[in-house]
Amino acid sequence: MLAQILAALALAIWLYLLLGRGGFWLSSQRDDALLPAPALWPRLAVVIPARDEADGIGACIGSLLRQDYAGEWSIVLVDDGSSDGTAAIARAAAAALAPTLPGTPERESNLLEIVTGRPLPAGWTGKLWALRQGIETAQRSAPDFLLLSDADIVYAPDVLSTLVARASAGGLVLTSLMVKLRCESLAERALIPAFIFFFEMLYPFGWVNAPQAATAGAAGGCMLVRAETLRQAGGIETIRNALIDDCTLAGVLKARGPIWLGLTQRAASIRAYPGFEDIRRMVARSAYAQLRYSALILLGVLAGMGLTYLVPPLVGLFGTGWAQAFGLAAWLLMAIAFQPTLRFYRVNPLWGIALPAIAFCYTLFTLDSALQYWRGRGGLWKGRVQAG
Repeated sequence: MLAQILAALALAIWLYLLLGRGGFWLSSQRDDALLPAPALWPRLAVVIPARDEADGIGACIGSLLRQDYAGEWSIVLVDDGSSDGTAAIARAAAAALAPTLPGTPERESNLLEIVTGRPLPAGWTGKLWALRQGIETAQRSAPDFLLLSDADIVYAPDVLSTLVARASAGGLVLTSLMVKLRCESLAERALIPAFIFFFEMLYPFGWVNAPQAATAGAAGGCMLVRAETLRQAGGIETIRNALIDDCTLAGVLKARGPIWLGLTQRAASIRAYPGFEDIRRMVARSAYAQLRYSALILLGVLAGMGLTYLVPPLVGLFGTGWAQAFGLAAWLLMAIAFQPTLRFYRVNPLWGIALPAIAFCYTLFTLDSALQYWRGRGGLWKGRVQAG
């Protein structure tokens, strides 16, 4: 009887997720639409915080310098205490590309400015302190928009133009792209599509993009922000200690105007996660922060993950009668729901059947995030403990 009740609850959860949560699983919010160019291209500044980003910064800078943006724009790179030559690699990448750019070498020197980051003060996370310094530098050119970018993102030549066109057409105060994550190693193929799937479940993009909905979310790798709105909201200082800074900023800005978040094929992260341990560290850095550092919420999440993802296959395989039927139906629905994300990442659709095992991995990562926090190592990233 208990198995039948649990399986029925799991099936009800999946029916709600498919039918009542903004169609998140369809992955339909994308940047495919062609929008009209603004009458006058606004001034734009790209701000990149970088700490030990030697592996990706050259490709990132190169892709930005190849942009076809017709307005005035510039790049500010904040070298946040790197020990791997990040700044030198960025400078070399710009110099190597300079002969191919019109108006060089003046164009290269005008576009890219590298700032040496100041020591991290108390009460700030490293990334947000670097962003604050980059924005401070960028404001000298009075930009209309700020593109806050991670240092491992590679952009197609039209990304700046399409982002600004969308923001201008919709009067958006925040326009964010969920860049395509690297999905090549076994660990990446197994876990990365689910990372996006779970993110869309938490922050349904359709709800994020609806001005009347309270849900606010963004993807921190690529966020185009209206500079004046950010200033009116109090600047990046208002979220200075947030580990989940992208969604926190989205909440601040949505209170002041419409925002938009979508998937893209035009921008990709080249950060590699070759093994399962690499993905564990990435998730554990901020998972407990998502739960507001609450042990009670953590217990609820553990119970909810078990009911939603583990009960269906267990009862489906080992139960009988209606319990087994409900379990198998719930398992089928979750596999179906996962298919659009798997197609987007060009991963074998059979991974949909493995979603319970994948969810179990993420449950362990979340528990590990809490353990790291309790041990005083919360938010550990590149040698910095940022929570705990």
